[in-house]
Amino acid sequence: MESLINKIIHGDCIEIMQQIPSDSIDVTFADPPFNLKKKYGTYKDEKDINDYLSWGKQWILEMVRITKPSGSIFLHNIPKWLTYYTGFLNEVADFRQWIAWDAPTAPMGKTLQPSHYGILFYAKNQQKNKFYEIRSPHKRCRKCGYLLKDYGGKKKILHPFGPLVSDIWSDIHRIRHNKHRDPHPCQLPVHLLERILLMSTDEGDVILDPFMGTGTTAVAAARLGRNVIGIDIDPEYVQITQRKLVHESPNSKIEDIWVSFYLGEIVTIVDKDWEALKEFFVIPEDMRHIDFEKIRTNGGVITTVTQDRQLTFNLKEGDCNCY
Repeated sequence: MESLINKIIHGDCIEIMQQIPSDSIDVTFADPPFNLKKKYGTYKDEKDINDYLSWGKQWILEMVRITKPSGSIFLHNIPKWLTYYTGFLNEVADFRQWIAWDAPTAPMGKTLQPSHYGILFYAKNQQKNKFYEIRSPHKRCRKCGYLLKDYGGKKKILHPFGPLVSDIWSDIHRIRHNKHRDPHPCQLPVHLLERILLMSTDEGDVILDPFMGTGTTAVAAARLGRNVIGIDIDPEYVQITQRKLVHESPNSKIEDIWVSFYLGEIVTIVDKDWEALKEFFVIPEDMRHIDFEKIRTNGGVITTVTQDRQLTFNLKEGDCNCY
C-alpha cells in the first residue's frame, strides 16, 4: 500500500486495485470512458453494451471493497450508465446523492438536449461516513454584480459567503477552450474535484482514481494536501500527470484553511471553517447591502468590491437587465 501512495501507475485498474487491501482508501473517484466511441490516446472507447456493464461492475465492486468504512465512492458518467451503476452499488454501499453537474453538451437530435452529467455519491457505511457541508459564493450578475436571486426581506440572515451547495452544480463549467485542455477527450475541471474532496476528505487522506486520465484528481489532491493513487492504462496520460505533479504543491488555502480557488476567487469552502475564514473577509455592516457588495480574492489577497453610486444610477437607467 505505501509503495502506491502518491504514484501514478500505468496498468489495468482492476488488476492494480486487486493488490490494494480492503478498507484502506478514504475516497475513490472514477470517471470512466462513457462507451461513446471516442478515441483516447492508445485505445478507442467502444465495447458491446453487456461487456461494458460487466467490466463496469468489476471495477465498481473493487472500488467499494478498498474504500474505508468511513469513506465515500464517487462515480462520474452520463445518466444512461449511472442508472446501471446504481444497481451495482445499492447492493454493497449506501446511496447518498445523485449530483447533477449542469454541463450542457451538443444537441444529439430526436431527444431532449443533454444538459447534465451525473456524479453518484455513495457511502461505504452511511453511519460512519465522513462528510462536510460546503458553501459556494452567491450567484451574481456578471455585468452589474447584483445578486441574481431575490431574497426579499431575508437578506439580513443570509450567510455572508454564500449558500450551502445543493445537489445541482451549475457554477462549475466544462473546460471550453482548447488552450486549457490536455490531449484528452473528457478532461474535468480541477475545481470540480476540489469541491468533491473538500466535502469528503481531510488533509492527508488518500484518494484513488482508477481512470486518472491526464491528472485532474491528482492535481486537486496535491493542491489540497491530500494523497493520491492514480491508475491509467494509457502510458502517455500517465506521463502527462507525472509532469503536472512536479509543479504542484499544497497551496490551495488561506493560512491553514483549505479552500478551492478558480480564476482568483474562492469557489468552495467547508462550512465548518467559516468562523476561522471570516476574518479574512470584509463583511457589510448592514447585510441588506449584500445585494450589491461582493467579496472576492485577487491573487490570494482578500478584498471587497462595493458598487458605487454610478452603478446604482446605471441600474435605474436600465443598463443591466439581470432582473
